[in-house]
Amino acid sequence: MSLLSDLINLNLSEYTTDKIIAEYIWIGGSGLDIRSKARTLTGPVNDPSKLPKWNYDGSSTGQAPGEDSEVILYPQAIFKDPFRRGNNILVICDAYTPAGEPIPTNKRHNAAKIFNQPEVIAEEPWYGIEQEYTLLQKDTNWPLGWPIGGYPGPQGPYYCGIGADKAYGREIVDAHYKACIYAGINISGINGEVMPGQWEFQVGPSVGISAGDEIWAARYILERITEIAGVVVSFDPKPIPGDWNGAGAHTNYSTKSMRNDGGYKIIEKAIEKLGLKHKEHIAAYGEGNERRLTGKHETASIEKFSWGVANRGASVRVGRDTEKEGKGYFEDRRPASNMDPYVVTSLIAETTILWKP
Repeated sequence: MSLLSDLINLNLSEYTTDKIIAEYIWIGGSGLDIRSKARTLTGPVNDPSKLPKWNYDGSSTGQAPGEDSEVILYPQAIFKDPFRRGNNILVICDAYTPAGEPIPTNKRHNAAKIFNQPEVIAEEPWYGIEQEYTLLQKDTNWPLGWPIGGYPGPQGPYYCGIGADKAYGREIVDAHYKACIYAGINISGINGEVMPGQWEFQVGPSVGISAGDEIWAARYILERITEIAGVVVSFDPKPIPGDWNGAGAHTNYSTKSMRNDGGYKIIEKAIEKLGLKHKEHIAAYGEGNERRLTGKHETASIEKFSWGVANRGASVRVGRDTEKEGKGYFEDRRPASNMDPYVVTSLIAETTILWKP
């Protein structure tokens, strides 16, 4: 095993080779499954436009029929590879037909069109996404640290808790944190969540389309680390029924106008727009969210839009500092943990910047 470990950790850049390994990453047919495969290229490469397009069998990912199965990968963003290291890279891609049309599960394409609108570019939308997730025991799909077939003590001591009886899986969380920093993802923090076995990482502030690229790259790295650890990661918004918190992806948002003096009025107008399009946003904010947005466990009811200052039971929360300073950002608390960040970030920008009610 020591030889195997040595080979896995072999740093190609230390040797006289111009070859690098590029791991092409894309989103599969479910909209949440992450797929990847690797190829050898001449490097180093830092610009995705310098990378070749590639293809894959879309009939094996639920994205194309068997008789016309070729799907084309377009490289869109590059991150350093924390697993192979050296000059090796992770490549976030989106998917197209051979004719150049985005396939139905390619949500990045439409998001990029929104973020490339002059009005949106001028507003420099910033996002900070709080990605919650649950670690599960591989053989039972029961949360890590929970007794098999049973339950831990009630919620209370686990949020930001420490100790072997409160924090389950910290070594995975810490490894992910450092790997994201190495990769160049703008990860801004981690913490243990209210339900034991549940954790959160935050990405941002990120501008425009990069928020989606960074969340998907961070999810990929987390999936790879849990694979190594023999643990399953779940993005289900309510993995355990009953008196347990669900998992969300609270999305913090601001525009240049909101961050400038007098921005609080712009924030209020933006929140009013979000309220008018509540149903449209809920439909785009993740599958199974009705199990989470019940009005309990720090959520608002899925049926009714609400907002408030420092209110974690509202659909949208405005921070005390933002209210005090008269400018800043707000938090949309409705997105589920399994949301597509391309969809959520671009829809928020479209509603608050482009839509004229």
